[in-house]
This record gives sequence, structure tokens and C-alpha cells, in this order.
Amino acid sequence: MMVEQVWSPKSWREKPIQQMPVYRDAEGLAAVEGQLAGFPPLVFAGEARKLKAALAKVAAGDAFLLQGGDCAESFAEHSADNIRDFFRVFLQMAVVLTFAGSSPVVKVGRIAGQFAKPRSSDTETVGDATLPSYRGDIVNDIGFEGAAREPDARRQLEAYRQSAATLNLLRAFATGGYANLDNVHRWMLGFVRDPAQSSRYAELADRITQTLAFMRAIGIDPETHPEMRTTDFYTSHEALLLGYEQAFTRVDSTSGDWYATSGHMLWIGDRTRQPDHAHVEYLRGIRNPIGIKCGPSLTPDGLLRLADLLDPDRKPGRLTLICRFGAGKVGDHLPGLIRAIEREGRPVVWSCDPMHGNTVKAGSFKTRPFELVVQEIRSFFAIHQAEGTHAGGLHLEMTGKDVTECTGGARAVTDADLQDRYHTYCDPRLNADQALEIAFMTAELIKRERDRRGVKLPEAAE
Repeated sequence: MMVEQVWSPKSWREKPIQQMPVYRDAEGLAAVEGQLAGFPPLVFAGEARKLKAALAKVAAGDAFLLQGGDCAESFAEHSADNIRDFFRVFLQMAVVLTFAGSSPVVKVGRIAGQFAKPRSSDTETVGDATLPSYRGDIVNDIGFEGAAREPDARRQLEAYRQSAATLNLLRAFATGGYANLDNVHRWMLGFVRDPAQSSRYAELADRITQTLAFMRAIGIDPETHPEMRTTDFYTSHEALLLGYEQAFTRVDSTSGDWYATSGHMLWIGDRTRQPDHAHVEYLRGIRNPIGIKCGPSLTPDGLLRLADLLDPDRKPGRLTLICRFGAGKVGDHLPGLIRAIEREGRPVVWSCDPMHGNTVKAGSFKTRPFELVVQEIRSFFAIHQAEGTHAGGLHLEMTGKDVTECTGGARAVTDADLQDRYHTYCDPRLNADQALEIAFMTAELIKRERDRRGVKLPEAAE
């Protein structure tokens, strides 16, 4: 009989590790990690438990997960306006999914911690120069010169400060009136001016107007019902830089369990999910909700082994399986994973990441064709329908800005347009219009799925 290894926040250090930067100043790194360990937590265990309970409803088919945000946050683009614009379009998407799809939405941002990025190569070559790859602002700088690309532990301190400031503003937006349904309604009206989508936005805005007027007539309004003027918004990021994560791993005083307090939900990437390696070792010991990126190389048996390690007690809401196959491969890989999980009776959230498997080159730019993103989402829902399971969520790289990074969509961004506003530090993101278009399409798919399952819709939405 195999004896399970005793876990601690630092037991990952005894395991092989992938995607970890090499710091030349080991003493400086240790000093920074020690300093971070004394800083206040960014999130709290009770918030992570609340998210887990919400995700349990998603796993049961009673809600939908919307997870999205920047590919990689940057120090240079940290501003109140950028955070506000992201939060606004995210809430707009959630309103579309909630109202048009008649489904509660669990809102999780890739924000306030999404600074580290895995890379396919340790080095990058430009001309005759070869330097360490850019691994996110928490590690090094995007500028292609020697000093900039050297991993610098002090960047972790700046990442913490930016995460804390971002969270402070997000909490104010979520609870201070910015998320009031009346405001969301006004935001939707603003998009009626877009001729490509005007009829859809106008129809939804009219329905929201009628519903809010009816609710006020029977005495239900934001002033008397706080749930109409506030929202629950959670943060998430890839658990990649494990020294940083260890520094924010704290014991919850109410339960005695270990929680990562760097974000509400952490996920493990497609490049770091080796069962006997450091990232899985770290994640198995914390009690936050956990995501697993599932790519084409993940076999059904491999997924079940990860599930056994990361969720041995089979707790609803613990595991979210973030599927990132590509439009042309989802049909080859997803059904087998679904059948393996169903055979074992595991309560998981199935989420679709239609971004990472659909990256192509257009000249010197990486991009993602909108039609491939749409195709993978539609296939994801169709496969779950065929398997009798629940398509539970979307995981998107997106921004609230009017960037030109993904081609296609209602405004038809072309390859030639990419150079106009290509601002990403890493991978291409959906712009605000494209993200909303995805939300409307997904709302239709959710409603169709709920109709298939015989779920009774609220009267106002029928």
C-alpha cells in the first residue's frame, strides 16, 4: 500500500519542476520570498470557500462559469481606466449570459495575479542575439536586451502591490454601486450605437427595461435588495511561480486548512501538470478551487490520475477542467475525457478555453481567428449534449479595450488590421465587441441546453 507523502507549502521544492525561471541571486530571491510571506493576504479563505460553493452549482448544471481577462497582466498598463473597462465588459457579458441564457453566472477574472507565463522555449533569438524568454512582468521585462530579460526577484514585490491595488478597485466596483443593474442596463444601451449588433443589443436592452420596471412595480429594486446593486467577483491566475505562491499560502484560522491567498482560484497549465512534479505537488495541498488545463496530450487515464491527486475526496466545486484543444481537435479528445470522468462519477466543472488551441501566425503577428473560437465553443456544447453532460463554462483571454489582436467578428478585423492596435504583451485577446458577441452566442447555447434538460426558466425570461 502506497503511503501518501506528507504535504507542506514547501514540499514542492523536493520535486522536479518545469517552467521555473533561474535566478542568479539566490539570496535576493530568498529575501523577497521572506518579505512576501509577511505581507497581508490578497484574498481570504472564506472567499475561496464561497467560490467553491458557487462552482459546485456549476458542476451540477445550475449555473455557468465565466472566466476571463488578460493573457498576461503588465506593469505598464496598470491603470484605473483599464481595470474599469475590463470590469464593465465582463459585467456586460455576465448580464447577457444571465438574462438571455436564463442562467446564474459565476464571475471569475484572470486578473490581480496573472503575471507569469509559461514559454515553449527557454530562450528567444532575434537576429544574432539570444536572450532568456520573456516570462511575464513578475519575472522579467519584455524589452529585448540583456539586463531586461534577466529574472529579477524584486518584480514579485511590484506584482503584489499591483494585485492589491487592482483588488481594491475591483471590490469597490463590485460592492460600491458600479455593479448596480441600472448601470449595467445603461452600458448595454451604449452598444446599441454599433450598427453591426444594434438589433440584438436593442432587443436585450428593451427586455431588461421591462423586467426592471416590473420588479420595481412589485417593490423589488436595488435600494431594498442589495443583490441587485452588488455582485460576487473572484480572481484567478495560473499557479506558475511557486516561490511566490508558497509565500502566500496561509493556514485558515477557522478550518485549520491551507489556502493560497494570492487568488481565489488557481489553475495548473498544460505544460506543468506532470503528476510527479512540483506544480501538482503544491496544488494538491491547498483547499482553493483548482483548474486543470486539458490539452490534446492529456489522456483519459492521465486526467483521472490528476483528479485522484488534486481531488481525492471528490468535493463538488474543487476541480474545473479547462479544455483547450483547438477547433479541429476538440472532437478527437473531449469525448474520451468526459466518459472517463463520468465513469468515475466525479463532480467537475467542464469549461471551454477556445483561445489557446486556435493561435495562428499572420505575418509577424500571432492571432486567433474569431470563427475558430466560435467553432470550438459550438463543438464543446454539442459534444456535451451528445454525452448527456453539462457544458459549464467559458475561459477567455479578453480585454475591455478596442484592440485588434484576434481577426474576424462582427467588425471583421483583418490580418492587415492587426498592426493598428496590437497591444498584448503575450497572446492575442478578444476585444470588447468580440467578447460580447461570444456572450450572445453562448447565451443561446446555454438556453438551448437548459431547454433540452427541461429546466424551467424564470417567467420574465421566457
